[in-house]
Amino acid sequence: MDWGSGILDYLRPLLADHGISASETSLLNLFAELEPGVQSQGGRYVDVLREVLRRMGNRLGFSPSDEEMRGFGESVGDWQPFPDTVTALSRLENRFDLVIVSNVDNRLFALTNRHLGTTFSHIITAEDVGVYKPDRAMFDAALANIGGKSGVLHVAQSLFHDIAPATALGLETVWIRRDHNAAPMVDAQPTWSYPTLEAFAEAILG
Repeated sequence: MDWGSGILDYLRPLLADHGISASETSLLNLFAELEPGVQSQGGRYVDVLREVLRRMGNRLGFSPSDEEMRGFGESVGDWQPFPDTVTALSRLENRFDLVIVSNVDNRLFALTNRHLGTTFSHIITAEDVGVYKPDRAMFDAALANIGGKSGVLHVAQSLFHDIAPATALGLETVWIRRDHNAAPMVDAQPTWSYPTLEAFAEAILG
């Protein structure tokens, strides 16, 4: 999913209404700075985004309304996939069992999944596990669901949330190098790297 564009699409008009000017890069960097700390406190992802927006307001000099904070969390269901995502997933599911390990809650992922058109073999969410990636418990829960590490390849956009912890567990990983990154950048060494999910699908399927 195009996480960065979803965040920006919600924040641009909201900040304009409050008379706040900020670059896209600065907004995504601020989001990436604040989100992990809020996630460490637990709770549903819709409430995580509510608190992230409140803290963004504190930093940028405005006070978001309850409706604006609630709307930020709910907007996840409207966030769109990258242009190549749906086609790539369709190709991959014909050959592999696809598993979702997501930091959103079950209701929000159900809304997201409407855009993907993919049948996943397993869906593991932060709501199910009670913690957020990069916490190891998310990966342990996923591996328990699918029966262990054998044959597992972890494919993700976020070095912080996915590639670093999955690599630490000894999994082979693929980093999809997307623009509009809304996660902290960390030093991680993926097994392979591709610019898009479609490029990865083409490489592995031919």
